[in-house]
Amino acid sequence: MFDAHFPDLTVLAPSLGVLTAMITPAILILAAGTLITSTSNRLGRVVDRVRTLSESFEVLETGEPKTAFVEERRRHIFHQLDQLASRARLLQLSMTSYYLALAAFIATSVIIGLLAFVTPERQLSPYFPVAAALTGMFFLFTSSILLIYEARLATTAVIDEMSFITTLGRRLAPTEWTEARGAKR
Repeated sequence: MFDAHFPDLTVLAPSLGVLTAMITPAILILAAGTLITSTSNRLGRVVDRVRTLSESFEVLETGEPKTAFVEERRRHIFHQLDQLASRARLLQLSMTSYYLALAAFIATSVIIGLLAFVTPERQLSPYFPVAAALTGMFFLFTSSILLIYEARLATTAVIDEMSFITTLGRRLAPTEWTEARGAKR
């Protein structure tokens, strides 16, 4: 009586196996998409920073505001732009690698589906989907390494910026303020 109400799942087992196998690449596709979005946001922040520095440089060159230490500021802007260019290159390479990982994971899912469709009566050959999945994982790993370098550059740029502002602040601060601060340390 129990068996009459439920279909024979052994008939569905091969199809369910294929669908289950296609789920893992789908999760990796989602992960790669999230990493692409995050990296794209980081690249957008670099572009925004370049635009801000470009505006600062233009203001320095027009001489409208009378600022102190124009040469030091100019050198600092060029140094920051150089670091931002390096970061942008790393982010672009990382995004390319993430897109290649995404393509590999999509290919993995497609290969699994095609192999099941083309050869339903035979056992699926694991070599093609495994090779595609490993390729995707390689590109994810490569992107992670690139982003480690980019994060280090970003941190270095922030430290350089703080150092420059601190040095400039000490030069521009009134003598009584710097003496009072020196006494507290």
